[in-house]
Amino acid sequence: MEIACLDLEGVLVPEIWIEFAEKTGIDALKATTRDIPDYDELMTMRLGELAKHKLGLPEIQEVISTLSPLDGAREFIDWLRERFQVVILSDTFYEFAGPLMKQLGYPTLLCHKLGVSAEGQVQSYHIRQPNPKRQSIVAFKSLYYRTIAAGDSYNDTTMLAEADAGILFKSPQNVIEEFPQYPAVHTYEELRVEFLKASNRELSL
Repeated sequence: MEIACLDLEGVLVPEIWIEFAEKTGIDALKATTRDIPDYDELMTMRLGELAKHKLGLPEIQEVISTLSPLDGAREFIDWLRERFQVVILSDTFYEFAGPLMKQLGYPTLLCHKLGVSAEGQVQSYHIRQPNPKRQSIVAFKSLYYRTIAAGDSYNDTTMLAEADAGILFKSPQNVIEEFPQYPAVHTYEELRVEFLKASNRELSL
């Protein structure tokens, strides 16, 4: 049996922090793992900006409530589920993801949690484990699942490397150039083709 492992933001849904940055006008919050590979550095900056501007989880959730999956994402997930087991491996937070998971049909999501005060201030973040995307692939492989992974950013590349097959999807040119060993595609139709190529079974579109 094969498991399809997908990143969430930038692959299936918009980048939540970018959407929040555009809503609030805080340019620093537009940075993602496409720009800053060190996730701790990125999150420390984000929490500092939230504190500086006196913004918290309710304001972020208000923006998330207006978002929808990327065009074609729900149809792609449905197509994938017919052929593979599907798991979303993301560096987002459960406090963010609920409304978007509902729109995607509630695929399995492994991500992180936030530490939030009673007043809604985001005080800390709790990573599920070090290098969580790669370690999830390691765990699936220990159960004798074959894994095919797709992601768009620096924080996905250890997952792609550990998987039996890795695919870059909607990645910026700097990531594509740094990791030429992975096929890079930009549409869900192309991504379907790459999953079929990577599968060790005879599957059809």
